[in-house]
Amino acid sequence: MKHRVFSMTAIRWGVVLALILLPAISSAEQDVILDEVRLSRIDDLLHEAIEKKKLPGAVVLVGLNDHVAYRKAFGNRALFPVIEPMTLDTIFDLASLTKVVATTPSIMLLVEQGRLRLKDRVSMYIPNFGRHNKSNITIQHLLTHMSGLRADLDLSKPWKGYDTSIALAEAEVPVAKPGARFIYSDINFLLLGAIVARVSGKSLDEFAEENIYEPLGMRDTMFNPPAILKSRIAPTGRYRGPDKPVFRGQVHDPTAYRMGGVAGHAGLFSTADDLASFCRMLVGGGTLGDSRVLSPLTIRKMSSPSTPPTERNVRGLGWDLDSKYSANRGDLFPSGSFGHTGFTGPSLWLDPISGVYVIFLSNRTHPDGKGNVITLRGKVSTMAASALTVRPPTSHGSRETVHGTAGSKGRRQGASLEHPEPVFTGIDVLQSGAYAPLQGKRVGLLTNQTGRARNGAMTIDLIHSAKDVELVKLFSPEHGIEGILEEEVPSSNHWKSGVKIQSLYGDHRRPPAEMLRGIDTMVVDLQDIGARFYTYMTTMAYVMEEAASQKIAVLVLDRPNPINGYQIEGPSLDPSFIGFTGYFPMPIRHGLTMGELAQLFNRENRIGVDLRVMKLTGWRRGEWFDDTGLPWINPSPNLRNLVQAMLYPGIGAIEGTNISVGRGTDTPFEQVGAPWIDGVRLAAALNARGLEGVRFYPVSFTPVSDKYAGQTCKGVYLLVTDRTALRPVRLGLEIAAMLYHLYPDIYDPEEADKLFRSEKWLSPIRAEVDPEQVADSWKNDEAKWHQLRAPYLLYE
Repeated sequence: MKHRVFSMTAIRWGVVLALILLPAISSAEQDVILDEVRLSRIDDLLHEAIEKKKLPGAVVLVGLNDHVAYRKAFGNRALFPVIEPMTLDTIFDLASLTKVVATTPSIMLLVEQGRLRLKDRVSMYIPNFGRHNKSNITIQHLLTHMSGLRADLDLSKPWKGYDTSIALAEAEVPVAKPGARFIYSDINFLLLGAIVARVSGKSLDEFAEENIYEPLGMRDTMFNPPAILKSRIAPTGRYRGPDKPVFRGQVHDPTAYRMGGVAGHAGLFSTADDLASFCRMLVGGGTLGDSRVLSPLTIRKMSSPSTPPTERNVRGLGWDLDSKYSANRGDLFPSGSFGHTGFTGPSLWLDPISGVYVIFLSNRTHPDGKGNVITLRGKVSTMAASALTVRPPTSHGSRETVHGTAGSKGRRQGASLEHPEPVFTGIDVLQSGAYAPLQGKRVGLLTNQTGRARNGAMTIDLIHSAKDVELVKLFSPEHGIEGILEEEVPSSNHWKSGVKIQSLYGDHRRPPAEMLRGIDTMVVDLQDIGARFYTYMTTMAYVMEEAASQKIAVLVLDRPNPINGYQIEGPSLDPSFIGFTGYFPMPIRHGLTMGELAQLFNRENRIGVDLRVMKLTGWRRGEWFDDTGLPWINPSPNLRNLVQAMLYPGIGAIEGTNISVGRGTDTPFEQVGAPWIDGVRLAAALNARGLEGVRFYPVSFTPVSDKYAGQTCKGVYLLVTDRTALRPVRLGLEIAAMLYHLYPDIYDPEEADKLFRSEKWLSPIRAEVDPEQVADSWKNDEAKWHQLRAPYLLYE
């Protein structure tokens, strides 16, 4: 026993020394990276485990501070009644991770607010609990599983209801004195969830949503997920036939299920990306971007040993440090790291010193309850820890920054310290394959100035000079073949090749049959911007429709979505408004590439064209354009950099109103103004809204063209501080709503409806509904789009 005491004391001093050294380690952090070659070895572990039926599938994410170095989906989400491939946006039943992702931080928030203390007796908040020698049990006893309560409530008898569960917990008789020994108990956290509700006046799910998930942008984290998300949820439990389906969207834990799905010990659902935001907050000292959830000392307190020195199972507050349940820690994570597991297969492990975190999500209980991931989770953590290495310093003594433009500290997915492989676009891949799909074909090419290979060569020139390929016609979208025109575009001849250029933004929006005559294959190479009302996708869709009617094949040369491929936002287009600036009912920010859009349009609109997509290589959904290493080519005259592209889905949506969005200046879409606006007043009002990812400061500018040309406009400049936290569509809504509030007799939001095209926009503005409520009303549309687009995703 003396040896054990010494060992635990050593662990505690290790934690203390680590925390003392934290500033020094953090200052050296600039040279610390995760070796992605080592991380890639995780692939073999997962494939082998799936082959051995240890689990149906999984999503694994490894991050270092704000950067995600590894993020992959493996195997299948469901095996019965039909096979469904695992996807990165799969929602998992977190089981006991609920204890540390919902209940523990909620309790600690209330401690920070002075509304309860760790040494408070539970009976202060649940008066009937003090019976049967339980009066001395404290909140800290519950958090550390040192209360002496048994593992779970009695499930041998039928009972149901939240209040009933509390009554049963009140009637429990301890099996040990409080503080005497570690007994892992769901009853502990069931009670803590009840205390959160009684102290805050809000149920646990409401309190956690408001104080944790909303500030962190964890949109897919919730109790009792709605039916609309069912297709994205990983089923748990056994399949016993069509009359007894598996659990899917209902909490697997039987006690939480009887309690109605909201409990302090189980019931939470989430995704790997949402949990990455949560982990970034924890390793970031309680802060993510501009959102502070917990204090640094609270994080230290939670992750420091809180069990007695004689207890061999070392636990923090809620979190596991070194116990019989911490196999997911692996063999290399040091003292001071912490984590937790869940019965259905998920786990977290974090090291606040290095900033590394490992997220492992699986539904190992599906389909027959025989899955086992205990060893696998530990091996994954070991490989993640082994990938931590030091990059040799540059000549000026520090690594190059990874923060790029516009506060990229907020990157949520896919961004790593170094891109592991170059990104090649569809034309690069086509060229490397000697233009095989076009051999012997007469080709029509829809493109513009953005159609370039990685080395800068124009797609027009490459296809025109390709052997055994005949380029017979060119087609140009809005802004013309060179992307510089702001009016209707006439047809012309290409200056270099002499090939006829047919304009699809002049007399015709879609090519008539005679325009397509003599073409075997239509090739599309256009850089989209990621917003529903950007017209290049519509032009592509019209070409697909007409090509289908003429039995002409279509080949789309894919390009990255410059504002990433996973964030979705905004109301869906009302079907009655479908047209050139809105081809398909989808949210404003759609999160797809042109190739993915083409596949979706082809099937969902039953176009039926012979379609092929030449995929990108090296691109991942979480990446922004500056992650790719590709040269920026203005996709249209007033989108001149990535920051403007980030803001465009919201600012572009409201530019039709009687304001200037900076067209005719050097910074279009980065500023908003009009001669009648008081910029100081508007900036103060918008900053008071506390919008994530953006700040405002007063400016004046004079456009040389477009709206208010030659007039001094006063307004605000939009400074993007965290691009991942930024919600550009919400931003556009907030600006329009504030202008209508401040200038109801001058500002007319009516014209914005031409691009928003949703009932969830204009009438709430006129009724002065809080924009936050309006944005919340979009969630169902966004969830439906997540579901609809899933089969068409080409990239992880």
